[in-house]
Amino acid sequence: MAFGGLEKKQTAAPMAEINMTPLIDVMLVLLVIFIITAPLFTHAIRLDLPKVASAPSRQTPQTISLSIDASGRLYWDSTPITLDQLRARFADEGKRSDQPEIHLRAERSTRYETIALVMGAAQQAGLERIGFVTDPPPAAPGRP
Repeated sequence: MAFGGLEKKQTAAPMAEINMTPLIDVMLVLLVIFIITAPLFTHAIRLDLPKVASAPSRQTPQTISLSIDASGRLYWDSTPITLDQLRARFADEGKRSDQPEIHLRAERSTRYETIALVMGAAQQAGLERIGFVTDPPPAAPGRP
């Protein structure tokens, strides 16, 4: 496009195109600056820190393995137990300062009502940590 010409037109409008060349030049200069300065931000200072042996701050809590079979029978660490006995044991465990973690295993066909009763009994006794133990799904053929 010519900026000027020999012809004099009465309807000559101002040029409305943006010249992209200076913008591209500025962008390339900024890109080069960032490429050069980026490794400076990842520089780490090597420190020789002291090595101290200490006891663990928190001991691993005791775990209770609680199982429920398809007919709704309860097992405390593979020992059969009734719901009333379970509530009494939960009350004893809830009074301890380091409360145990309950690992709840239930068969697939167990009624939800039984699981809800066990969870309610644990909550009433003040036990807060309940984990549900499940079996991993079988691996698909061809996958490890």
